[in-house]
Amino acid sequence: MSDTRPGITAFFPAYNDAGTIPSMVITVLLTLRELTDDYEVVVINDGSKDHTAQVLDELARIYPDEVRIVHHVKNRGYGGALRSGFANATKEWIFYTDGDAQYDPRELKLLANLVSDQVDLINGWKIERHDPLHRIVIGRIYQYTVKAAFGLKLKDVDCDFRLMRRAIFEKVELTQDSGVICVEMMKKIQDAGFRLTETPVHHFHRAYGKSQFFNYRRLARVARDLAKLWLRLVWRKEHLQDTAVPVSEQLPVSSKQ
Repeated sequence: MSDTRPGITAFFPAYNDAGTIPSMVITVLLTLRELTDDYEVVVINDGSKDHTAQVLDELARIYPDEVRIVHHVKNRGYGGALRSGFANATKEWIFYTDGDAQYDPRELKLLANLVSDQVDLINGWKIERHDPLHRIVIGRIYQYTVKAAFGLKLKDVDCDFRLMRRAIFEKVELTQDSGVICVEMMKKIQDAGFRLTETPVHHFHRAYGKSQFFNYRRLARVARDLAKLWLRLVWRKEHLQDTAVPVSEQLPVSSKQ
């Protein structure tokens, strides 16, 4: 990281992650304190049905100056949670990863070490995916398919461990509510000419809860959403004609704690 030590917002989308989100928040707080004096942690509780809301409210009580919670009354989907996180970030750089503890927040330091004036986004890529076999197979098929279909040049499209300039969202507007938002985001960022680099990060077995994206009941929806997205971004190139709105105006907030 450069000597200027830019500000960082770290945020987590969380859905039924009561068993993992406390350790994620505390670990990223400790990591941020090593990296910069200007930081915040935002957690998007996306309509969780377990006791995630209560756990998060307690974290905000303990760390009132560092942790901010946004509660969605209803589940908006993974894309909706990410859009809410980006809209609520206030610092120069935004880091996000999921609240299920399949990534180690301490490895934010690996991404931060690559921050420079020549880079706009640092993307992690999984050294080895630690998931059930069916998810590994589906994940590989998904990777090859979306990279070929959308012309994506990065190594790992669905590694949700990213550090990016907030200024990106002055040009890039995200619209998806489902998990295909990652494809939308990386395609629009790439086509807008932002500069990307990648670094390997570790991936761990899920210790609590279950996946909300790669399961058989949702595959049809994912295929449908990808097809619609392909028509918009590859065939019609709508994003190259639109003017993005400021990130703070992209998504209204239901409530804040």
